[in-house]
Amino acid sequence: MLPPAEYDEEKEAREMAAKAGAEFFPIPIRQDDLADHFADAISQSETLCFNAHGVAKYLLSRAVRDAGYKVVITGEGSDEILGGYAHFRRDMLLYNREGQDPTVIAGLLEDLERLNPVSRGLLLPHGDPGPLHGVKRLLGFVPSWIETFSARAVKMHALQSGDFLEKFGRREGFSAFFSDVDVRGQLIGRDPLNQSLYAWAKTGLPTYILTMLGDRMEMAHSIEGRVPFLDHHVVEVLRYQPVSQKIRGMTEKFVLREAVRDVVSETVYRRQKHPFLSPPATLNPEQRLSSFVQDTLRGPVFASIPYFDQKRVIGLLDRLETMDEGSRVANDQVLMLLVSACILHERFHLAA
Repeated sequence: MLPPAEYDEEKEAREMAAKAGAEFFPIPIRQDDLADHFADAISQSETLCFNAHGVAKYLLSRAVRDAGYKVVITGEGSDEILGGYAHFRRDMLLYNREGQDPTVIAGLLEDLERLNPVSRGLLLPHGDPGPLHGVKRLLGFVPSWIETFSARAVKMHALQSGDFLEKFGRREGFSAFFSDVDVRGQLIGRDPLNQSLYAWAKTGLPTYILTMLGDRMEMAHSIEGRVPFLDHHVVEVLRYQPVSQKIRGMTEKFVLREAVRDVVSETVYRRQKHPFLSPPATLNPEQRLSSFVQDTLRGPVFASIPYFDQKRVIGLLDRLETMDEGSRVANDQVLMLLVSACILHERFHLAA
């Protein structure tokens, strides 16, 4: 099991509050709390999730409301304009490497994987990504986030029904996206990192970050979340910054770190980006969130969803105990997608 420190940022937050002279109010959230509120949060989001972090944001917004506040400032968007996620650092190492020692690059890629265990399968690829020839032919490379999502889709294919796979299994899912994007005007000829940032900002940001981790979870409790990093003036300035101002070596958000160095703690200044995540249910089999996942996916509602083969899913559930940590973390994301699909199927009365 990964140590709690991999997911618990209380120490860093407390240190930062002391640096800023702010009062610190920790809001402890247990896996049991995530299990108890999972269905309500997913119903509010109206979308699939690959981690229970949206449920945590739902509970955080409730705590803000109960404390008497109506408006909060949030950091969504900073990773999209400054290359904050691990997959952007991987793109920088793989595709913006002119004049750099290949041995040094290989070492940095190993460090990236080693220092970001919670991102495995989530922000960094895990397993076979499947065929992405169309993306490579179009852009000249495959952005790491697409490779990561494609590898997760391959895991999903192993759990889908034969009829569904026969009809849709051979399609390259990203072709429809790129057919709606001005590839020649917005992507071709730009730095690979900027291409990756643009494509992510057109997909993951509006459809997941700003919904599952943003407005829908906040407005579930009538909280208004304001996103200063997405002010169009800020975005326009960062659009024209060279990629070395966004990522330098292993340091992401470089120009932002330098701009705020005197007002943030030394820990925050030096640490790598840590995604907002809840501990995977599969790493805590004795707690109620794990039981919730198991019971939901073995139950009759999930059996009524025509896109999945429940016997294959139960086979995966039975194999979890034999997997290493990396495989558990990666497969946990697949299971969360299935559980959230089941909740939406039931809450919107689609179950037979």
